[in-house]
Amino acid sequence: MKSLAVVNYAEEKGSVELREVPKPEIGDDDVLLEVANVGVCGSDLHQWTSDHSWPVNYPVVLGHEFGGHIAELGKNVKTWKEGDRVVSETAAVINPQSAMSRQGFYNLDAERKGFGYGVDGAMTRYVKVPARLLHKVPATLSFEQACLTEPCSVAYNAVVMNARIKPGDRVLVIGPGTIGTLCAIMASLCGADVAVLGLPKDTARLKIAQQYGFETIVGDPAEWAFKTDGLGADVVVDAAGVSETLKIALDMVRPKGQIAKVGWGPTPFNFSLDPLVQKNVTLQGSFSHNWPIWEKVLGLMSSAKLDVKPIIGGVWKTSEWHEAFEKMHSGEIIKSVLKPD
Repeated sequence: MKSLAVVNYAEEKGSVELREVPKPEIGDDDVLLEVANVGVCGSDLHQWTSDHSWPVNYPVVLGHEFGGHIAELGKNVKTWKEGDRVVSETAAVINPQSAMSRQGFYNLDAERKGFGYGVDGAMTRYVKVPARLLHKVPATLSFEQACLTEPCSVAYNAVVMNARIKPGDRVLVIGPGTIGTLCAIMASLCGADVAVLGLPKDTARLKIAQQYGFETIVGDPAEWAFKTDGLGADVVVDAAGVSETLKIALDMVRPKGQIAKVGWGPTPFNFSLDPLVQKNVTLQGSFSHNWPIWEKVLGLMSSAKLDVKPIIGGVWKTSEWHEAFEKMHSGEIIKSVLKPD
């Protein structure tokens, strides 16, 4: 049995196409997941445009933000049953005996390989998933929303776990994409006053940020950052996929403030990091997520405290992947979601 899949087949720009792929064979500790929905991530776009900065095992089926129903169980899987509604974490391959994995930080395991670049992902009908990655989806939560558990977990890790945001803090988020918008939401849940910075082409995405009550900025964010005591923002979240936004973060953050960097930037810096030292600023990286974060996020989503519906710009069939990618890439929408044909 074969299914249509969105496949990144080479490093060259534009090397993504629709192909037929066989139904995966699962191992004893795996489940076969029938995909209901899969979100398009900025990293999928970066692989499509070939401006990514991570190794890819070509050819590979894209997609790591997904949920669906369990179709088959490996013989060692006892805690799940066929038909269960689940979402999956992204750390498809880890070394469970590594120092980081044994501490629960398998997201930082040096041998980690994720869906959609290291192993085949979920932009197709069936995907093989280790059972250790699964989380139950509450019946009240649609899969269109549940497939955003992964980017929500990225934002939760960056803002709640790795940043020191306190009620009343002023937080500037750079980048109105999926991760930036979700980071703004998480900062707001922490009690912060939030502004989101974008470019002129981000008008549509910034309107979504406004729906959440955030101030939006195009151009110089200095007036907002310095308007209280003249020292700058308490925290700047750099969620843009370019390197030069770190310079903006350094300029806007207050002395003894913090920069949380969650956006990837593949190009070298062409500026000095001396302000980081002079201001006594903490620069905190944040990558991926782990089990307890997913449970927290699912709880927030099912309680309606975390509403992702405004972020979803539309749902497309797998065969319509190109339009879904283009809509996100152009900045017309924040998040595209795919559904198997």
